[in-house]
Amino acid sequence: MSDKPLIIQSDRSLLLDVHAPDANTCRNDIIPFSELVKAPEHLHTYMISPLSLWNALSAGIKGDRILEILEKWSRYDFPTSVRSFIIETCSRYGSICLVNNDGDTYALKCKDNTTFRVLLLARSLREMLLPSVNDNTFLIRKFNRGNVKLALIKLGYPVDDRIPLVKGDPVSINLKAELRDYQRLAVNSVYGNGGPGTGYGTVVMPCGSGKTVTGIALMERLQTRTLILCPNVIAVRQWIRELSEKSDIDISLVGEYSGEKKEIKPVTVATYQILTYRPEVDGSFPHMNLISREKWGLVIYDEVHLLPAPVFRFTAELQSIYRIGLTATLVREDGHEEDVFSLVGPKRYDVPWIDLEQKGWISQANCVEVRVPMAQSMILEYASSNARERFSLASNNPEKMKMVSYLLQKHKGEGILIIGQYLDQLKEISKTFDYPLITGSTSNTKRAELYNAFREGTLRVLVVSKVANFAIDLPDASVAIQVSGTFGSRQEEAQRLGRILRPKKTPCYFYTLVTKYSVEEEFSANRRKFLIEQGYRYTVYDN
Repeated sequence: MSDKPLIIQSDRSLLLDVHAPDANTCRNDIIPFSELVKAPEHLHTYMISPLSLWNALSAGIKGDRILEILEKWSRYDFPTSVRSFIIETCSRYGSICLVNNDGDTYALKCKDNTTFRVLLLARSLREMLLPSVNDNTFLIRKFNRGNVKLALIKLGYPVDDRIPLVKGDPVSINLKAELRDYQRLAVNSVYGNGGPGTGYGTVVMPCGSGKTVTGIALMERLQTRTLILCPNVIAVRQWIRELSEKSDIDISLVGEYSGEKKEIKPVTVATYQILTYRPEVDGSFPHMNLISREKWGLVIYDEVHLLPAPVFRFTAELQSIYRIGLTATLVREDGHEEDVFSLVGPKRYDVPWIDLEQKGWISQANCVEVRVPMAQSMILEYASSNARERFSLASNNPEKMKMVSYLLQKHKGEGILIIGQYLDQLKEISKTFDYPLITGSTSNTKRAELYNAFREGTLRVLVVSKVANFAIDLPDASVAIQVSGTFGSRQEEAQRLGRILRPKKTPCYFYTLVTKYSVEEEFSANRRKFLIEQGYRYTVYDN
């Protein structure tokens, strides 16, 4: 039997035998055109999809090269159906090209009449395509550039956008921190050669690996007016702090645009919430209009997987601008990954969590599920409740308090986050153990005060609601105790684990408390599967 590391299956999944010779080289070859699905001990599974192939083609990897790589590493015969899928899917990329044209229009060129007719008959494009005197060519209004790209990818025809990006007004900024090799590769992959088809895209890097520094490094490369969009005010101020500490930018040039401040400066850091605010349900978005009028040279979308639907419309209008999306996971529970591809840009760089852990750039993480018995007082109520009520009851099981007490003693003196979904449960934990609680109603000033105390070591335990899921830099946190979660959300699991992944000398522990013999076990299984598939050590204890 061949000792080649790759088994290609007819469902387009790729099984990588990690114990085979050249497994690492093979993995590096297939990562650009496939998506990691799971990475347990022996066989890692990757999947080839239209989006993964278009990502590769956007990065300059040709279809013939993809077939060559698969032929090279395949242990068995290459399935004909997979070969045909790759050839057909790759043929669609570049079949439509968007180029400059005179006046207020762009030219949308189809490589053949068949593609032209497909677009001509598409209802989603009918109002955006204008006639042209050239064969197999449409004209589109410049303001429709993003909307056309979005409609076309949903038809299965990603656009090769060859219109050069516009340089913004200059802003002087230089990075003081030294870039790690993977951060430098990420910046280079987005910037490209500075020509048509480059300067935009999404970077996938684990929590704690320095996504903010990567964004600042791209700002250094472009030296231009920059808009940075974040999920919340704490993240906004975190970006401003990082800019102050890790670059030489004149901090007077940096502004905060949020619910509390309305500063528009050469570098403006804003929240997604302020862009999506409107006084009336069917009214306009006043802040979005204000910001979109500015001449930005670069837009940074932090936690791009959280991009709200109204911001997609804003993003569709910014197609002539350099842009980068930063995220730890492109998993979107609403399935809008293709929208991110169309409007922000394709995935240009992805580094596996486990790679950075092995190199010491993020902490070694141990995931532990602890199953606690159901409290006697709730058994009858649980049995007579519907599914949603059962989940709430199981999540709030009072028996979890004993395990929280045990874990607090076990990890006494370490930086501990107690994370949950239900406010009454978190308030009880906060009151019982006398640790401060941060929720959505906690003022930003108070949040910042508590986060700073945690960073400085004067506060060792914080109780936090889901407001701490994203973009919070707490480098000293080494233990997370998850007492309840949002059903089976993989996105939430990845982000909560990310709170403890900042590099440190000791291993980290991510505990999930689950009520035994309840619906909570079912949802936990989905979250557990996700972490195991990413290659993390996962242990289950029965109390």
